[in-house]
Amino acid sequence: MSATRDPLAGAADMSTRTGDRGLHRLAAGALLISFRGTTAPDWVLRGLEDGLGGVCLFGFNVAEGEQVAALSARLNEAGRPVVSLDEEGGDVTRLAYHTGSAYPGNAALGAVDDVALTERVYHAMAADLARCGVNLDMGPVADVNTADDNPIIGTRSFGSSPDLVARHTVAAVRGLQSAGIAACVKHFPGHGATHQDSHLEIPLVDASFDLLRERELVPFIAAIEAGAKSIMSAHVAVPDLTGTLPATLSWETLTRLLRREMGYDGVVITDALDMHAISRSVGLAEGAVMALAAGADLLCLGPLPTPEDVRGMVDHIVDAVAEGRLTAQRLEEAAARVERLRDWFGASHERGEAAESDVVGLDAARRAVSLTGSAGPLVDPFVVEIDTPPTIAVGEVPWGIAPWLPQAEIVRVKPEEADAGALLGRSRDRSLILVVKDAHRHARSRDLVSALLAARPDAVVVEMGLPIWRPDAGAYIATYGAARANAQAAVELLTA
Repeated sequence: MSATRDPLAGAADMSTRTGDRGLHRLAAGALLISFRGTTAPDWVLRGLEDGLGGVCLFGFNVAEGEQVAALSARLNEAGRPVVSLDEEGGDVTRLAYHTGSAYPGNAALGAVDDVALTERVYHAMAADLARCGVNLDMGPVADVNTADDNPIIGTRSFGSSPDLVARHTVAAVRGLQSAGIAACVKHFPGHGATHQDSHLEIPLVDASFDLLRERELVPFIAAIEAGAKSIMSAHVAVPDLTGTLPATLSWETLTRLLRREMGYDGVVITDALDMHAISRSVGLAEGAVMALAAGADLLCLGPLPTPEDVRGMVDHIVDAVAEGRLTAQRLEEAAARVERLRDWFGASHERGEAAESDVVGLDAARRAVSLTGSAGPLVDPFVVEIDTPPTIAVGEVPWGIAPWLPQAEIVRVKPEEADAGALLGRSRDRSLILVVKDAHRHARSRDLVSALLAARPDAVVVEMGLPIWRPDAGAYIATYGAARANAQAAVELLTA
């Protein structure tokens, strides 16, 4: 089948044969699909007409705000879709994928620890989303980041204290939803204690159920009490709770714990099923059936599944009902929850100020940034930005201080290829500034910084990730994130 053919065409033919087209619409209605490009392909528009639940947008769907608004409007002409994306502020942004976010991100907000500020930031982000026609934000991150070497959460978390994360999660939910954007609190039951990336494998949360209650679940309980419209499941295994299954596929997690014990009746959305934790364990189609049976309502898909994959997932869900492995009642229950969410989208909500984003974002970044030592007046500054491989969640979002320090010579180096002697030679009689991101997770970055500092102890180190590794330097600046706002706040300290 061609890439432009309707992915539900085969399902529609089958429904005619079985006399149950409604079942196929229910199955399709559980999918949040993705596509490449800045305009909606015909197969997506036809799919929405035939019942697809909605779309999840990524950076490759975004050129600028008016284009996203036009795209969202076209999608809404075809149906009543959930239009979602990951807009966390900080490192993870989709609307500002090509420039970097105007908001500093959760780690910076947690460092400030002003819940009113967090609510203002998320309200401003929600206003941006609303202007673009997005109705659901895949955020905030409610993970309690207790693993320093966590490869996927890090600065996306408000911090390592359950109570701090809980109160800022509540503020973020209020900020988003007061502006008409549904929050999707993630990643249930908690991704903060992992040492693996669920994009690549099934991470393990080595915590007893009692510890889970005391730590990971605290922010989610607070979010439920605050009226969060949706919660995202994590592809993590918690042996005391999920056994060997990822939580997304665990009935014990999504139904017994989240629904029955915690009393949550909003929409449960899965993390992307094409992540390796699902796609390379049970497969896309079977993962869809297992997630629905476990209690999920919307199945998120990243950019990898093709139109053929989408069609196959719909058919597989319908077959699972025929085989008795999944009930039509479960699909109807999921559809009813999503329909209630759509009704909420249509209600009137307060809107944020159009020009507030840069103001509130920079204010938050300035309050978060810290300086230890003295940078002194800059003399013909030479800046070495030490490249850090992006995580899959972040993608190729630009970072660094170049936009805010035009008078400097700035080089971006890979730590394994850098010549420390040559860099020192170029920086002679000049201010040397070393910019890193999450240096605590990258031994080669630390080695390069240490070699440069051995010869230039007066150099300034700017950490744009978590400030866990703090080398002796003339000055050390911690930004708690690598967004555009974080970089501007750091340069303001350098040049004050």
